[in-house]
Amino acid sequence: MELKKELLRKCKDLGIPLVGMAPVKLWRSPPDDLPNKLFPWIPEKFWPQSIYPEARTVIVIGLPVPLPIVETAPSIYYHELYKTVNSMLDQRAYEIANFLTEKDHPSIYLPRDGYGDVKILIEKPFAFFSHKHAAYLAGMGSFGQNNVLLTPEYGPRVRFTSIFTEAEIKPDMKKCKDLCIRCLLCVKNCPVNAIPEKGDFPPPVDKRLCAERSTKLRDEYRSPCGICIKVCPVGKDRELFGRKNMSIYKDNKRFEKYHRAWEHVRRYGSYGNNY
Repeated sequence: MELKKELLRKCKDLGIPLVGMAPVKLWRSPPDDLPNKLFPWIPEKFWPQSIYPEARTVIVIGLPVPLPIVETAPSIYYHELYKTVNSMLDQRAYEIANFLTEKDHPSIYLPRDGYGDVKILIEKPFAFFSHKHAAYLAGMGSFGQNNVLLTPEYGPRVRFTSIFTEAEIKPDMKKCKDLCIRCLLCVKNCPVNAIPEKGDFPPPVDKRLCAERSTKLRDEYRSPCGICIKVCPVGKDRELFGRKNMSIYKDNKRFEKYHRAWEHVRRYGSYGNNY
């Protein structure tokens, strides 16, 4: 219990607003009361104990991506934010792993992305470990129609990474309800129609189409795409930033000042100036 308190205090000192923990046994036997039923379940080779056999607990940390910046996507602004948050996650996770190791609980951090280049995802659309599934098992959110994890605090506008530790840390057993309201705004706004409207939930997104678009945007210095997380209505951050009215993205006249600002950002610093 004392280790858990010290860990949470460390995360707070590092400015991490979202922290969750999941015993590795949950990958073998996921709880029956999870908000979504995922079929098929995660193959065993992607489990934490398959990657680091000594692992007993997975610690998941999350940093938000501010909505007003995501609203400019695709743009150099969101491109730079994405890099900044990823770098911070790697650094924070590394510090937490070292913190635990120095307390005689050997731990390792995982990078927020487990692939070398987005082009690899066109042929091999999987990283070696899924942080969103770890966050899901830690009770930090539920899945949306776009197969991204939704959180009560920030909707899908969160980046995650994980730490594997040999310490057995009892989680708080958070329980999250199904947050997706099935508005299908992510489906309707996807530029490459990669998100199915019907079928099992959450539906399998066409990762190849996503990767191909991301590759194109990367070459234009305005990746990642970000459209489906921008238009998602879930998250307390919408109220905080005054973005609860979802017509803000379609009503150019009523919300002209916002559209004018977004277009200004998109017009500079990259080769593209539209979606």
